[in-house]
Amino acid sequence: MTDAIALIVENSTLLALWGALAVQWLLPIPAQLHPLQIWRQLALALAGRVNKPSDAPQQRRLSGLLSWSLLWLTVLVVLICLYQLVWIDTAFHLLLLWFALDWRNMHKFSQQFVRAYSREDKLQCRTLLASKLNRHTDSLSLLGLGKAGAETLLVGYGRLAAGVLFWYALAGGIGAILYRLAVELSRCWSPSRQQFRHFGQPATTVLAILDIVPLRLFALLLTLGKNGKVALRGLKQQGENWLLPGPGWLLAAAGHKLSLSLGGPAIYDQTKMERPKLGGRIAPAAFHLSQIDRLANQRLWTWVIAQSLLLIMLQGAV
Repeated sequence: MTDAIALIVENSTLLALWGALAVQWLLPIPAQLHPLQIWRQLALALAGRVNKPSDAPQQRRLSGLLSWSLLWLTVLVVLICLYQLVWIDTAFHLLLLWFALDWRNMHKFSQQFVRAYSREDKLQCRTLLASKLNRHTDSLSLLGLGKAGAETLLVGYGRLAAGVLFWYALAGGIGAILYRLAVELSRCWSPSRQQFRHFGQPATTVLAILDIVPLRLFALLLTLGKNGKVALRGLKQQGENWLLPGPGWLLAAAGHKLSLSLGGPAIYDQTKMERPKLGGRIAPAAFHLSQIDRLANQRLWTWVIAQSLLLIMLQGAV
């Protein structure tokens, strides 16, 4: 035990990783008080000024790309400048990783949703999902709520935990927070909403590129263990069918592993969008949502341990 603590203390990157994990579990930042709320408001305010309905689609896509670049690159420059001034590197990376991670809040959402869904409390389920989805939840049936809950958990754990940890490993706290900012921009300007149909495409494309490696790695982790061969076979058959490659792998892997029916039509801004059906044939119940939460958390801790070992080996190699 003493040796393990010594290894963490001697490796600043590893110390920041475990420090941020401990802080975000002990002191999770409430969504309404999170500094990213300012980022979302800024993104929507900028879009309100430059995303003009009268512009041609190509012009709106160009405006979206320039707006994304302005916001994201400005933060990058500011963080690089701040990094030159900090005295304690570990504290800097720990703070940024703490802001970027949302693992604890996802787990809390999962517990609340599973309790409400087990009581068939559609009103509470719709309220909980409203803050997570870019589509109206008022008309969702119990079956629709189950599917939406399962998809929200899988993509949420993938992006807000696995994706953040992946980019932290590559680029420290700066990489983690910049990835999270890209996630938020894609959500704020989601093309699934009519007003951002063209303007939000660049943000979604950039996020899809950033997602490819971490979400696919996480999907492969999900397939390990029971029904692993079935999950891998389903992943091979359906992983590329989804609109975005990263989330598609997650839904296909978990859907086939647990035999759950995911995907299918969804309504965005009163418009029905045809989405591929992924996974098995069982409609998600509260028990299955608990399974997803347990599976995702187990695999995320496996991810953390593997990442920690890699950081230790890299330090030894240096």
